[in-house]
Amino acid sequence: MSEKQFEPNIVAFLCNWCTFTAADLAGTSRLIYPSNVKIIRMMCSGMVDPKYVLKSFLEGADGVFIGGCWPGDCHYINGNMKARRRVALMHEVLERFGIERDRLWLRWVAASEGNAFADTVTAMTGRLKELGPCRVSREAVA
Repeated sequence: MSEKQFEPNIVAFLCNWCTFTAADLAGTSRLIYPSNVKIIRMMCSGMVDPKYVLKSFLEGADGVFIGGCWPGDCHYINGNMKARRRVALMHEVLERFGIERDRLWLRWVAASEGNAFADTVTAMTGRLKELGPCRVSREAVA
């Protein structure tokens, strides 16, 4: 498969209150963005367990996108800050398994930012196309 034919699989864990609503707004506004994103609705970005991220990569994801409320706007007070700390640790862990840092993104996208959601997904897809398919195996983690 050539680089131009490669379409990355992205698993997106989105905060119900902000980024999921932005994704919905992008859809209802008929914004154009890549369709290779599998959305999983979470009540808060702080509820994304690192096991979910690792499992996504083991199950064939080329990238994982975690979307949350802007700092200061979290419906659960500081859930997004918890997500930020977890993602920083996950970057270190994933690199030990040969998974590049650019495969895991954390972005703040407010409910009214449908354009920002579409732009983020488009940018992430482009970056993952540059990186190519994620080469992680269960054996590497075991």
